[in-house]
Amino acid sequence: MDPYLLAKTLHILSSTVLFGTGIGSAFYMLAAGRQDDPRVAHFIARHVVIADFAFIAPAVVLQPATGFYLTGLARIPLDSAWVVVATALYLLAGACWLPAVALQVRMRNLSGEAAARGAGLPEAYRRCFRAWFALGIPAFMALLAVFWLMVAKPALWSV
Repeated sequence: MDPYLLAKTLHILSSTVLFGTGIGSAFYMLAAGRQDDPRVAHFIARHVVIADFAFIAPAVVLQPATGFYLTGLARIPLDSAWVVVATALYLLAGACWLPAVALQVRMRNLSGEAAARGAGLPEAYRRCFRAWFALGIPAFMALLAVFWLMVAKPALWSV
């Protein structure tokens, strides 16, 4: 297979996995966070953490690796406006994702402890959930913008 087509396929697949798994995880975390059942919250948080490490983390690595490889093959300057903005937005999303993963681990642990005690979700879980949700908004918006930039490749400014 042509190296460009292989890299482009990996880039598209990894972006789909990154975005799709993120949306699915967010949906289930939101659904679990609306209840006061620590067993449900623990089950969901446990699986979301697994999904982050099994699917999202590899996609997070593949995205820039394949993206920069593709720009080189296509002879797109790295200082092209859309590349610079897409990279900055990707870094913003990553800066939100890393603490969100830590919060998910904390929510998993807190909900597991509450389930083991037969108690409701503690306030610490709710605080983590609110912070996790707040981090998700800019990450989601940033990735939507990156998708648009990758497809449209607009001339945002001249160098």
